[in-house]
Amino acid sequence: MWSNRPSSIRGAFLIAGTIRPNYNQWRTTISTLSLGDGGWVQIGNFCLFGASTLCIAIALKRLMRNGPGSRWGPHLLIIIGVGLILAGPFVTDPILGYPPTLPSNGSPSLHGTVHNIASLIVFIALPALSFVMARRFARDSAQGWAVYSIASGILIIVLVVWFFAAVGAATRHPDGGGVPPGLLERLFSIAGCCWLSLIAFRLLKQERLEGK
Repeated sequence: MWSNRPSSIRGAFLIAGTIRPNYNQWRTTISTLSLGDGGWVQIGNFCLFGASTLCIAIALKRLMRNGPGSRWGPHLLIIIGVGLILAGPFVTDPILGYPPTLPSNGSPSLHGTVHNIASLIVFIALPALSFVMARRFARDSAQGWAVYSIASGILIIVLVVWFFAAVGAATRHPDGGGVPPGLLERLFSIAGCCWLSLIAFRLLKQERLEGK
């Protein structure tokens, strides 16, 4: 079911990162799971997540016909879904020493550039969506959901900015300390997946109630 797909995706990349040989999921980015043997699993993961997000967008459009967020809510979800689908087949370039058999300091490839742009769009659109939905929830007197959405958006922004800074630091100083980029990426990915899953369940419940 589309409503629990974000949670399934979260579990998939955590499991894949644990069992992949020579892969340090606390240091290395999620996208590099698309490289090497078994890379098709993460490619499919991105595509399934994107497709389920598009399904959520359709449900949101049907339920939010007017009022705050009725336009930008579904549109942002479509942007996120398309970005995730593009991030699948357009795999990232090697980064932070993974895969160890490939150089990670070469010129960006076309597919790597498309992947990075698509990922950046998702990173921006997701917190934007949470703020749009917070406004909608506030209008509907769902204050708890509004606060949760705002808090999730702020947390994702902070972790994304920190993640990019950590990637830059790890690239300049491969043997240095600091917070591992992979950990930061997984934290904001989990935060985003949890929020999106709960929103999807809420939409499903609302859809069932309106269908009675």
